[in-house]
Amino acid sequence: MTGAGEVPQAEVAPLLEFLEVMRRLQAQCPWKREQTHRSLARYLLEETYETLEAIDEGDLEHLREELGDLLLQVYFHAVLAEQEGAFTIDDVAREVTAKMVRRNPHVFGDAPMPPDAASVDALWQSIKVQDKPRRSPTDGLPPALPALLYAAKAVERGVAAPEEPRDLGERLLALVAEGVAEGVDPEQALRDAVRRHG
Repeated sequence: MTGAGEVPQAEVAPLLEFLEVMRRLQAQCPWKREQTHRSLARYLLEETYETLEAIDEGDLEHLREELGDLLLQVYFHAVLAEQEGAFTIDDVAREVTAKMVRRNPHVFGDAPMPPDAASVDALWQSIKVQDKPRRSPTDGLPPALPALLYAAKAVERGVAAPEEPRDLGERLLALVAEGVAEGVDPEQALRDAVRRHG
């Protein structure tokens, strides 16, 4: 059995092997040597959407493949950063591990266990606000998020929907707020509806 932060050795070997593969490709492949974080951005976005498609299809074999392609993007960016002397994949892993431990004190600390998932989410959000204080509900939300997801996150952070919507945008915001209040992900709900009727 392993403790917090420890990874079984059998799980480490493939990740280290993949890191070496990516380092070698970056050093020896002419196309990969020319890539930058910016030039790779489109592939990260594409692989993210292909992963979402696999999830929507419920195809776990396809999901495994697409998660591998996402992992490739993470390692590619990390190897580029390593060459630039900015950070390594180990730095990425250490930072996200520390974040998960810090934001889950009910598992890794002495905070009481929340009674349900909603309470866990509220605890997470309260710690996140301490980590990254916001000046407004939309502060820190990436503007490039899909519009429904952007709106849902803004509503979750306190943006109020208009009581009497005047245009299509305000009507959509009101519907997003309704979905959030009901615990429905508006982005996924619309995707599912399009798939049902497409």
